[in-house]
Amino acid sequence: MLVSIVLKIRNEEDNISDALDSLVVQESPIEIIIVDGYSTDRTQEIVNDYVSRYPFVHLYVAGTTRGDSLNFGLQKAQADMVALTDGDCIANPNWIKEIRRCIVDRGVDMVAGKSINIGLNAWEKLDRVELYNKGFDCTWPGCNLAFRRKVFETVGGVDPWFVTAEDIDFNLRATDAGFSLVHNPKAIIYNRTRGTFYGFCHQAFWNGAGRKQLTMKHGVLWERYDPLRMFRQRMTFWAMVRLGFAWLGYLGYKFFGEKPPAKS
Repeated sequence: MLVSIVLKIRNEEDNISDALDSLVVQESPIEIIIVDGYSTDRTQEIVNDYVSRYPFVHLYVAGTTRGDSLNFGLQKAQADMVALTDGDCIANPNWIKEIRRCIVDRGVDMVAGKSINIGLNAWEKLDRVELYNKGFDCTWPGCNLAFRRKVFETVGGVDPWFVTAEDIDFNLRATDAGFSLVHNPKAIIYNRTRGTFYGFCHQAFWNGAGRKQLTMKHGVLWERYDPLRMFRQRMTFWAMVRLGFAWLGYLGYKFFGEKPPAKS
């Protein structure tokens, strides 16, 4: 059964070759759809080399936001089964095999794989701040998520309003619509952590802003967090730094961020 692998990327010249090398060897049949958000480095040049060598690799340049790029890629997908990852990730050789096993053999609608952080050791062990909806953890990252076509057609794709957390919003809407979200720890993606202190803080800040966007769209979400799980998290120095910048992003977006579009 064909799987469409969709990547939204921008300025990934240092990482995209590793990502594509790990994807072109996945269990076939597959197609790889890369949506570049107008990179200003050599990303498109590198991807075009793969396009010329692999007929199932396709490059498009589109999208003004993360959500726009991803929605464009989802519309281009030919398969009934779609898998998402990012340009700075590396897929385990059995990634698509495990996704296909869950969706085809087990008949599930959505699969979240195991994302392993690689990079600076202090940042590899940071825990996720989990948010639950109808019994499902909706914070499994979009760099390792797969679903049937009917899921994104039902929920209307990704909301382009989000600066981050568009994957959490997608999972919330999908589980609200009655789809189940299953975790498969054998579907592994290696996700690079930010390589600089600035990059780490920048990511934490905007992740915090994304969490505020979630509350602006979905209402109060505090009751959907598990306080016991949060208490058990490893509160290292870097976890505290991340939390501090995330709160800055959360409060900053609360007072200065763009309001969600009015529902039609």
